[in-house]
Amino acid sequence: MSELIITLLWALPFAASVVAILLPTSARNGAAWLAGCVAAIGFVLTVAAFPSVADGGVLRVGTEWIPMAGLNLDFRLDGLGWLFCILITFIGLLVVLYARYYMSPRDPVHRLYSLLLAFMGSMIGVVLSGNIIQLAIFWEVTSLVSFLLIGYWYHRGDARDGARMALIVTGAGGLALFFAMLLVGHIVGSYQLDDVLASGSLIVQHELYPVTLVLFLIGAFTKSAQFPFQFWLPNAMTAPTPVSAYLHSATMVKLGVFLMARFWPVMSQSDLWFWVVTYTGLITLLVGAYTSLFQRDLKGLLAYSTISHLGLITTLLGMGTPLAAVAAIFHIANHATFKASLFMAVGIIDHETGTRDIRKLSGLRKALPFTSALAIIASGAMAGVPLLNGFLSKEMFFTETAEFDPNPFVNLSLPIVATLASMLSVAYSIKFVHGVFFGPPATDLDRTPHEPPPLMRRPIELLVLACLAVGIVPGITIGPYLAAAVTAVLGPDVPYYSLSVWHGFNLPLVMSLIAMAGGTVIYISYYRRLRNVDGVPLLRRLRGQRIFERILLTATNKWAVRLTAALGTKRLQTQIFLVVAVALAAGVGAGWARLGQLPLPREFDPVFALLWALGGLSAVAAAQQAKYHRLAAMILLGGAGLATCITFAWLSAPDLALTQLLAEIATTVLILLGLRWLPKRLPVPEDVSWRVRFRRFRDALLAGIVGLGVATMSYAVMTSQPGDGISSFFLENAYVQGGGTNVVNVMLVDFRGFDTLGEITVLGMVAITVFALLRRFRPAADSLERPEQQQVQEAFAAKDESGRDVAEYLLVPSYMMRWIFPVVILIALYMFLRGHDLPGGGFIAGIILSLAFILQYMAGGTRWVESRLRIRPMLWVGWGLLLALLTGLGAMLLGYPFLTSAFAYADLPWIGKVPMASALLFDLGVFVLVVGATMLMLVALAHQSIRKPQPAAPARRRQIQKSDQWS
Repeated sequence: MSELIITLLWALPFAASVVAILLPTSARNGAAWLAGCVAAIGFVLTVAAFPSVADGGVLRVGTEWIPMAGLNLDFRLDGLGWLFCILITFIGLLVVLYARYYMSPRDPVHRLYSLLLAFMGSMIGVVLSGNIIQLAIFWEVTSLVSFLLIGYWYHRGDARDGARMALIVTGAGGLALFFAMLLVGHIVGSYQLDDVLASGSLIVQHELYPVTLVLFLIGAFTKSAQFPFQFWLPNAMTAPTPVSAYLHSATMVKLGVFLMARFWPVMSQSDLWFWVVTYTGLITLLVGAYTSLFQRDLKGLLAYSTISHLGLITTLLGMGTPLAAVAAIFHIANHATFKASLFMAVGIIDHETGTRDIRKLSGLRKALPFTSALAIIASGAMAGVPLLNGFLSKEMFFTETAEFDPNPFVNLSLPIVATLASMLSVAYSIKFVHGVFFGPPATDLDRTPHEPPPLMRRPIELLVLACLAVGIVPGITIGPYLAAAVTAVLGPDVPYYSLSVWHGFNLPLVMSLIAMAGGTVIYISYYRRLRNVDGVPLLRRLRGQRIFERILLTATNKWAVRLTAALGTKRLQTQIFLVVAVALAAGVGAGWARLGQLPLPREFDPVFALLWALGGLSAVAAAQQAKYHRLAAMILLGGAGLATCITFAWLSAPDLALTQLLAEIATTVLILLGLRWLPKRLPVPEDVSWRVRFRRFRDALLAGIVGLGVATMSYAVMTSQPGDGISSFFLENAYVQGGGTNVVNVMLVDFRGFDTLGEITVLGMVAITVFALLRRFRPAADSLERPEQQQVQEAFAAKDESGRDVAEYLLVPSYMMRWIFPVVILIALYMFLRGHDLPGGGFIAGIILSLAFILQYMAGGTRWVESRLRIRPMLWVGWGLLLALLTGLGAMLLGYPFLTSAFAYADLPWIGKVPMASALLFDLGVFVLVVGATMLMLVALAHQSIRKPQPAAPARRRQIQKSDQWS
């Protein structure tokens, strides 16, 4: 049961995300119901799992991924993960309900719900990860999905800028975290989270600890918007308010503090941790609170207050004491509830008034009485008013900062800065309440405000109710759940802590009273003297956004332009020369270095040597003919390829020979379709002819050196293996473990199936990229070699004496091609089915079927094939990749590592025993994708070849859209 709960928790949101994006735009209610049901199911499953984690228990589910490297797909649910799952699912459910009424009917809400579900799944993946590399991967997924959510309104420039900034900052932090996780795994000797948490002081005492900690904290600080990375969070407020309420109060920005809490037992017991984490959090706490006071946009005020409260949590985690960790975890839950409710209240204010500018808002408590009451209570929780949840965790914060420390600087700075920041927190909370809900009613609003629909307000009511319940009876409402989370971090030896509302008249209470009184005074002074001041006094020049834009954007672009101007060129020949020269310097030299150590060949076959000589002469002649006749050069180049095919066959590699031969045919068609785009050859002036000859001699010399170097390096690799090398393993296990006698095919679809999956993924991406580039490509009409093409067109347009088209005589072979088509399909099917035991396979069969389609294009043209065959290459690419992926996932569902294959013999009537392997399904995915990718590229080229001269811009766009429908 526990395995089902954990699997559904992280997998169900991703599956529902795919379903939601496929829903029609008009299905607003359907998408909302889908997202709401998934969030509700996740919440119920999390609640059901609490008895298993209440007393320090851990639920685990795992699947082998790459066991030899210590990488498994593991998920674990403990008390800390449970608390975060509750926040993710419960607040996610409320956000879904809220978004149903907040989003405009013109917005594509199915895309919003799809992204919210994907983000929910990636967040749950982070908090449940039992493998630290897996945690880093899910971490980066949250950055990618949040980029799409922040830029949801991509037609707005500020949304695109905010999304880009968030992605760069958090993505770079995620990369640092990935390296930190690699170092942690290296130190501990395992990537499993259980092993890391059980390592004790091993990490802290290691010599790599400082580097690991810096990289680790960069990942945490960027995600939780800690100084000096805090600037991205306010710019992310361009997202829709439901997104802000979810990402920036309960989920995304909490990941950094979650990471520090998760690794707190093994990384916090050092002075370096204390000084860096504590004072980074303290600076963030103070700067965020001070900046929030001067914000005029309500979401900006809440954004900087979020930064401040995240700094408070970071400060607590940096102190390194168990009670400080308890207070940090408690405040994580409290902040999520009151900040999500405040974001939603701001969304209602914006929705009903048309503005978030606090200067235009006033006296809304009469127009929005229920909403104003809820927002006032939530603001009180944010300020730390007694009998609200924020008061309890903030009092615990004061208690920890007031503890005596032998260091005088620490002993003074912690309580003073904590009290000052709390004063500012009270001040900006009063600003929010007084500036929006009190005073005379506003008269220049865009809309007449009124209460929203009750269901839109219901999420705020539930969150505010939670603030009151936790603040009044914390021991009953949150006590057991906080204890489970604390036990997961601190272990069984949890120190005593009290959740009582009244602890007597003590120093923390005095600090709270000073904070409320001082905050009131600060707000009164601000309201009288500084409310009309533009910007943030004292911090106008210290803007992280400006530094980011100048260093990471402007300076990077400037240096990129200079580097491109210095090393780049518009000439393809020069670019290829540079690439080959770098390859020569980097790798080929290794082959030449071992030249004297290589053994001489034992046998010499003059026929084989003649074959290579003919292939080499064909290559040299192709380079020579390229100056005069490109078609002749292409034919000679095919001769060199044919020599390679015969070489593979000669050396008993029929699969490679077939693949090379079919690739030669497909490449020839590709080049034929592209030759007409090449510019005309201009006569070379006499004064520069010597330069051209020198360049050709230089290129030929470089090509020869690189060719000989690669040959030497390949020969060195082949002769350096002792005995049969690794080939004996595959020869012995191909049939025993893979169920096939064709060792090459078994390697591709079984032993190295993961590599093949990556290769076909790249092939599909390349095909889509080629299509995307070519569908807008328009070769210049005056730069093409057209005489031969014009002659062919005139011949095809001519008529004989009886008035019949000459094309009917010229295209007699086209009927033969159509008759050949089913024969080639049978050949492709035959090569596919025999591939596991004899030469063949999905890749070879895919190229054969692609060539069959190309023959039909050559015979009947693109329009005939589209109307008769109805090829959709994009779908072939997608279904092929999906089929290959599902084959691997099927093994995982049965408890085996990804892409593990199984085989057996099926006894078919009239046929007998037939070998059946699950790798056949994977090979079928390869086959389908190869057909789709090849057709997508070649047919895109064919469409360009039949394009007519382009009309004016509007008509041209319509024609482009029409011509793209085939894909």
